[in-house]
Amino acid sequence: MNFEHNEDRRMLADALNRYLSEQYPADYRNQTAYGQAGYSAETYAKLAEIGAIGALFKEADGGFGGQGPDIALVFEALGNHLLAEPLLGALLVGRALAEAGTEAQKAQLEGIIAGSTLAALAHDEPANHYELNRVATSAKKSGNGWVLDGAKAVVLFGDQAQLLLVSARTSGAVGDEAGISLFLVPGNAAGIAARGYGRIDGGHAAELVLTGVQVGADALLGAEGAGHALLERITGFGLLALAAESLGAMDKAKGDTLEYLRTRKQFGVPIGSFQALQHRMADMLLEVEQARSAVINAAAAIDETDRVAREKVLSAAKYSVGKIGTLIAEEAIQLHGGIGVTWELPLAHYAKRLVMIDHQLGDMDHHLARWMALAA
Repeated sequence: MNFEHNEDRRMLADALNRYLSEQYPADYRNQTAYGQAGYSAETYAKLAEIGAIGALFKEADGGFGGQGPDIALVFEALGNHLLAEPLLGALLVGRALAEAGTEAQKAQLEGIIAGSTLAALAHDEPANHYELNRVATSAKKSGNGWVLDGAKAVVLFGDQAQLLLVSARTSGAVGDEAGISLFLVPGNAAGIAARGYGRIDGGHAAELVLTGVQVGADALLGAEGAGHALLERITGFGLLALAAESLGAMDKAKGDTLEYLRTRKQFGVPIGSFQALQHRMADMLLEVEQARSAVINAAAAIDETDRVAREKVLSAAKYSVGKIGTLIAEEAIQLHGGIGVTWELPLAHYAKRLVMIDHQLGDMDHHLARWMALAA
């Protein structure tokens, strides 16, 4: 396996990291991430201009990348600089359009890649606990279209998105894999009530209640009742993205902790000279490299045609970064001491993000159980 990025990826990484290093300082990040919108529209537009969104999609779909290493590269940079911008929604909804959309539906990819269309996946519900098959929201045929009723929870930027990808049950019982359909719904459609709020780690989310939301027949994405497989596929892209983002955040937390140990003095010497702290720092380094290996494996497996093999690697990566990310967050704060939890120190915000990544698209327990089920 070749671990080296090609020239195009190296150029993108250089441009992205240079822009974020120069134009996205910690104070600006906190101001926007914890602000009313939860992100910076100016930064998001610039990311699109640099090509960070286009890199998530294949050339045939209007992008210029779309492979596992492209997605990992972009999200690792986002994690390293702690961006709260809505690229995950762009990836999930955009890949769903690319995988199953009609030509008319795929036309919406242009706005997503350009950064002018904010997209969000509305799948999670208050009682589904990460299970893709537990969909209670209903979609019933009405004339030449559909009527959607139900509730969606923790929809990232759901109250600001112009395009929602909504999962709804067209047949079967709650918990069945068959009978789930996906619908493209305008964010301002009549009948959608949204309650937005800021997330503890920055960014924005919303609770959505859909009451008699009417959409046309052309809103159905893919085949009726066959949405579970597409949900699993796009969730896989999300797992890779979150694993890479976590790796970027771990790397930054590790680097900042190492620098602190080199400069903070006690008894007239840097505390990094204390053997006990050196051992803990060495453990952190090894754990981060293990997470890096998991992300590389996930990036290589994302286009694997063997579903079981692919999903096992993706769940293993998500489990690994959940476990290691929490460890890195705890160790980094402990090695910093009390200052590690202060608002002014970036580490506190990295620690929150690392812990919360574990709870997106399935936590450690969920993915360990899923891996075991797939391996059975």
